[in-house]
Amino acid sequence: MSQGAAVAARTIGLTLAGHRIEVPCDVSGQGPDALILPALSTISSRGEVAELANELVRDHRCLVPDWPGFGARTRERIPLNPSTFHAFLDGLLAAAPGPYAVGIAAGHAAGYLVAAARRHPGAFGRLVLVAPTWRGPLPTAMPQRAAWFPRIRRAVEAPLIGEALYRINISPPVIGRMMRAHVYGDRERVTPDLVRAKHAITRQRNGRFGTAAFVTGGLDPVPSREAFLGLFGEGLPPVLMLRPEGAPRRSGAEMDALAASGLVTSLRVPGALSPHEEHPAAVAAAIRAG
Repeated sequence: MSQGAAVAARTIGLTLAGHRIEVPCDVSGQGPDALILPALSTISSRGEVAELANELVRDHRCLVPDWPGFGARTRERIPLNPSTFHAFLDGLLAAAPGPYAVGIAAGHAAGYLVAAARRHPGAFGRLVLVAPTWRGPLPTAMPQRAAWFPRIRRAVEAPLIGEALYRINISPPVIGRMMRAHVYGDRERVTPDLVRAKHAITRQRNGRFGTAAFVTGGLDPVPSREAFLGLFGEGLPPVLMLRPEGAPRRSGAEMDALAASGLVTSLRVPGALSPHEEHPAAVAAAIRAG
């Protein structure tokens, strides 16, 4: 692990869907700029890529923002949909234009970063996608029940009953099982302290809205594998995909399809769906090697 680098806090003001929001960012390191986007998930925050940024600070000046509606903080109450997230990256790139030597995106952030790179030619020298996904948990696990997903989202978003449903489904035991099942590759790394820290993220005010949107597929940047692959190709900077060895079967199949397309360069890294957090040194080494 690299020696800890000084991290400066920065806030970027943006207007999204008619709402003025303040986006907290961490800035560290010196050298060519790097934009690092955390994954979207129930337990997502910019803190999950802090160690990865610390591994890269000797090469780059790293900018790490929280996504709107996510993070270890009180969440904005704004429309949570793909249009908002595309607009978020447009606004971020206008306020902090770089150019970036590298853009790094974990999990569900991948599709949004690739789409932003296509909308903003020259903004990125290259892209790195860490365990990229495009389909939320329920559409992945139960695609045949798609008609139920909007109803589930509305139930979790509803006053009173929604908060109760949310608390039941993000209890520490549930978070621990989820992390051992597909977030971390090594179950022993999912310690009680880690679970408590992740549970604290979920308990932030308005936390249930981001979770409801993500889990039900409401933040999926594309509707199909074909559409996901269609994001790539001519007009993009070089793209490196880091495919974790222990990715769950369905998510791993989507990463393998991207690798087989010939549209990206692919390298293997240890871990499951969060290798950037579980194995930051190995991910940083792969970024340098790629």
